[in-house]
Amino acid sequence: MNYTNQLNKVKTFKTVQIEIIDKIAVLKFNRPEQLNAMNRQMMDEIIEAIHLINRNSDTSVAVISGIGRAFMAGADIKEYGSQTQEEFVSFQEKGKQLYESIEKASKPWISAINGFSLGGGFEIALSCDMIVASQHAKMGFPEVFLSLIPGGGGTQRLIQKIGINRVKEILFFGAQYDATTLHEWGVVNRIFSDDNFMSQVLDFVGKLSRRPQSSIAELKRLANLSLTSMAFEERINDEAKAVKQLFLKNEAQGAIKKFIKKSENDGK
Repeated sequence: MNYTNQLNKVKTFKTVQIEIIDKIAVLKFNRPEQLNAMNRQMMDEIIEAIHLINRNSDTSVAVISGIGRAFMAGADIKEYGSQTQEEFVSFQEKGKQLYESIEKASKPWISAINGFSLGGGFEIALSCDMIVASQHAKMGFPEVFLSLIPGGGGTQRLIQKIGINRVKEILFFGAQYDATTLHEWGVVNRIFSDDNFMSQVLDFVGKLSRRPQSSIAELKRLANLSLTSMAFEERINDEAKAVKQLFLKNEAQGAIKKFIKKSENDGK
């Protein structure tokens, strides 16, 4: 049985798909006719799929993308607008769980923006460790046009990536921004061509999947720690403790000895 079947055997998803390619888990939103707009069922399935991938020890990195013309065009407005107050509160709380399940995962998550990434879709991308995008991808927060604001951490996560003036422009105007602009502004890590987009994404992410998972997990944790209110000295002490723990492990000791031996042989 391959890894994909192992993950999908737990539950048959209707609105998302999971693929395992080598050590890379690929989660795809699958409501293409609705531009992958997220309803309550889809949110539940995304959360469950993320937890499955996070618990899967055979994958070292995860990618989120969309099927069709969109990554995710935000919430399903028809359902969103018909919610009762209780349903709205529940929807927002589950959204918080979704974003945190990505941020707090030990393995890195990469969002691969294949088309429109708006509202909640952009918030999911911002919760990931890196964003890569196709040439014609569009991102933004259009909530202001509905007399609303991003409600899944978008106002706070975006400012962790770029300066406040540009954040305010994106939030206030509600416009859609192209991948090139957001790459220049520091939101997007890499831009790949529309042709063979996922192939290029997997080549990029494949390099990350071959890095030691223990090191990557600590690097993610410590980098995210820098965004908290913890005192700088405490964070530095945490880093020192982490590097000591890694240094004493067999994995690091073996890699160091291998490097020394190779250096000695190259010097002969």
